[in-house]
Amino acid sequence: MYVEIHEDSEHRATKRAGCIPGYLRWRPAPLIKASALLHAGALVATILRPELWPWTAGVVVTDQAMLTIAGLWPRCSLLGPNLKRLPEPAAARGEVAITIDDGPEPKVTPTVLDLLDRHGVKATFFCIGERAMRHPKLCKEIVQRGHAVENHSLRHRHDFALLVLRGFVREIQGAQDTLAAITGMRPLFFRAPAGLRNPLLDPALCRLGLRLVSWTRRGFDTRDGNAESVAMRLLRGLNGGDILLLHDGNAARTTGGDAVILDVLPRLLDAIAAAKLRPVTLRSVIT
Repeated sequence: MYVEIHEDSEHRATKRAGCIPGYLRWRPAPLIKASALLHAGALVATILRPELWPWTAGVVVTDQAMLTIAGLWPRCSLLGPNLKRLPEPAAARGEVAITIDDGPEPKVTPTVLDLLDRHGVKATFFCIGERAMRHPKLCKEIVQRGHAVENHSLRHRHDFALLVLRGFVREIQGAQDTLAAITGMRPLFFRAPAGLRNPLLDPALCRLGLRLVSWTRRGFDTRDGNAESVAMRLLRGLNGGDILLLHDGNAARTTGGDAVILDVLPRLLDAIAAAKLRPVTLRSVIT
């Protein structure tokens, strides 16, 4: 069971003041509006001209296929807002965001925190609610060291993209309440497991006051244990405004048996410093 926190007076007041981005202000993306109109038109056409049903069915199936493809494309914005880069002012200042997913992981995260401290860098950790429950002290330590903890769902379900609205709300709210109870800070951002979703995720995030975040580039460090190739994917074309994705949980292993992030992170931080870029947390530059 996740920790249940029902809204306190401060959180309710924040909502009433409109300070939580998107709360109760869901605006369907153009693709969603077009899809709804298409379905309505297909239904009317089928009722008025039943003999057209093979054509209308084909149109609906094609539309559903387009929505599915959009949901399987992690950096796609066709289903709703999706933060892939930092805002232009942050980019102009040479700021980048290092984001670290799937933790906290007691065999990896403490060393990651030490590496970040050694370089004077702050990062954003997208934590899984159930892992945070198992390792609350480590989750607290992330925040105590000046980093940000954001929402990466309660259980990191493999079928996350197949959930309906109620399922999305339950899964994300569970992580939201759990992480807030542990760290004392409510997450502001959400990253979908594997970046996969469907059209019902956006209204769920609006209801919970969260912003969807993907990435500019990723290292594929859950699959590739070669630190050099992972680092190259992250560093190729590195520029201000980039959001970079690494993993402390579910990390691939090097030939030496270490989580690949532990070999990649020093290279990445040195390269960022050499390029005169400055790592920041998402919440420090996006309000």
